[in-house]
Amino acid sequence: MLDELTWSGMLADPVVQAGTLAVIGAVVTRIALRPFPSWKLAGQLFFFAALTILLLYHDIVPYQVGPPTATTYERIFIALAKVIWWINAAWALIGFVRVFLIFERQPREGRLIQDLVIGLIYLGATLSVVAYVFSFPVGTLIATSGVFAIILGLALQSTLNDVFSGIALNLGRPYSIGDWIVLNDGVEGRVVETNWRSTHLLNGSNDLVILPNSFLAKVGLTNLSSPDRSHGATLTVRVVPTTGPSVIVDLMHTVLLNSSLILPEPKPGAQVKSLNADAVEVELSFRVRDIGQAGPAKNEIFDLVYRHIKAAGLTLARPIDAAAPLPDRVQPDEVAKTHRPTPLRLLDAIPLFSSLTEDEKEALATSMTRRTYKKDAILVKQGEIVTSLMIVRSGALLATRKEGHKEIELGRLAPGDYFGESGLLIGVGETASLRALTFVVIYEIAQASLTPLLHDRPGIADDLAATLSRRVETSQHSFAVEGTTLNGGSMNSLVMRIRHLFQMPQ
Repeated sequence: MLDELTWSGMLADPVVQAGTLAVIGAVVTRIALRPFPSWKLAGQLFFFAALTILLLYHDIVPYQVGPPTATTYERIFIALAKVIWWINAAWALIGFVRVFLIFERQPREGRLIQDLVIGLIYLGATLSVVAYVFSFPVGTLIATSGVFAIILGLALQSTLNDVFSGIALNLGRPYSIGDWIVLNDGVEGRVVETNWRSTHLLNGSNDLVILPNSFLAKVGLTNLSSPDRSHGATLTVRVVPTTGPSVIVDLMHTVLLNSSLILPEPKPGAQVKSLNADAVEVELSFRVRDIGQAGPAKNEIFDLVYRHIKAAGLTLARPIDAAAPLPDRVQPDEVAKTHRPTPLRLLDAIPLFSSLTEDEKEALATSMTRRTYKKDAILVKQGEIVTSLMIVRSGALLATRKEGHKEIELGRLAPGDYFGESGLLIGVGETASLRALTFVVIYEIAQASLTPLLHDRPGIADDLAATLSRRVETSQHSFAVEGTTLNGGSMNSLVMRIRHLFQMPQ
């Protein structure tokens, strides 16, 4: 009977009740609900409220100094209950900060301000425990610790400089995680982490550059990712002035229109920078979605410049400091290229027909038909079967596909590109429409003219099959066929089918 009374008395003890509630709350919130921040915060608030009600019910006020008339045993356990309450109060506030106080939704590596707030919460909880549990005058403690703070500050002057510089940088936000910055001394890279002492950059060589925050606070920098992620770029093209500058500028506008990697807004531009007897120098300016796309966009534009310049019969000028070749060494080749018929020059420029002999190229060129299309004209409609190989001579084309009520851009065609191989080879309709973005010149090779050539040159059929297979896999162009004809088909099976349809040797 005595044991039962003792056990029930222990259960009625407020300190035992508070300790039990604190242990249950810690297990539930710190272990069971750890992966779920929102539910963890709700659990912390619930157990904190329950602990507060329990202590107030037993006349234990956590934020007041305990009664001096209490016994030593009561003082110890009341102090323990208060410490538990203040710890739970700090945890609840920290949980609220981690869930709701997220500055611009930055990742964990950039939440220095959040860590500072959490540190202040722990400091406040510690001072509250000192004041209300141990009845120690906090003001005297702060005044006494000032001397130690001065000594510690002098010893850690460099570290504290980095810390406060990091706080200033986070408040001013000249950059954030993921931004690409360039310092005045030439160091550049993408910001991958900011902490109390330093900022980490990942440069173009994939090396980690660690810079002290105090250094970044003093040096000037350029944020290439602000005010938005888009990035401007320029490149210069020099063209031999065999035609008017306005014609060259229009051609460069077509080049920019032909690019699929640059942004349409703000509108890209082409401006003549200089004109002399040697060259017309044109500067192309454009923007890309992210600085990481600047390199691929420049590569694409350089390729388009070469193809459009060649298609227009123009010549790229030599650099200013390059020595000019002797006239008698270059004139015969240039005259030969100038007087070569356009169909032959077009076949010369396409790798697909590079293996043909001169006689085969001339025979194929005589069968080619020239077609012209005005701007915004529809060359091919979605689902239409094209039974000829269509080669772009000049201009720019846009491939779009309708999916429900949406129209999706699949790619753009430039001089030297071709289409129609899906209908020519296997009789399947196009899955997209082709629209002229500029005035377009197309040379058509009919199936009747190409069939004998495929028999004599099976490698051309293999190249066309490879192009068709690649476009089906990537779905980047309107030439990817739909249905089950090619889906899942291998390159070898596609070649076998083409050779069977054209009755070519296996």
